[in-house]
Amino acid sequence: MTTGVYRFIFDKDIALTDAEATLHLAMIAAEGLFGNAIVRMDVSFAADQAGRSLSVDGTTPVGAAVVRMFTSLMLREFGEDAFTVRRVKASSAEPTAAAA
Repeated sequence: MTTGVYRFIFDKDIALTDAEATLHLAMIAAEGLFGNAIVRMDVSFAADQAGRSLSVDGTTPVGAAVVRMFTSLMLREFGEDAFTVRRVKASSAEPTAAAA
């Protein structure tokens, strides 16, 4: 199932570094389900400091799982009003940073 690329835009009260740390936590959780190698190969994201956003590639099953886990973690950690998430065209998001 391909779901697309998702852009998370954060409220001014949320530090982008905190959101990125939460994304890394979601990626660690995905490693428990899928294994380290597949997460490194199938998950990518891009950070936009000026736009206060993270774009996460959910076009693979592993990436889609990370998007779902990240969304849940963000809701729990920061609340419903702290961010928005939208599906975007892959060409407008250009996630490039691989999982660390």
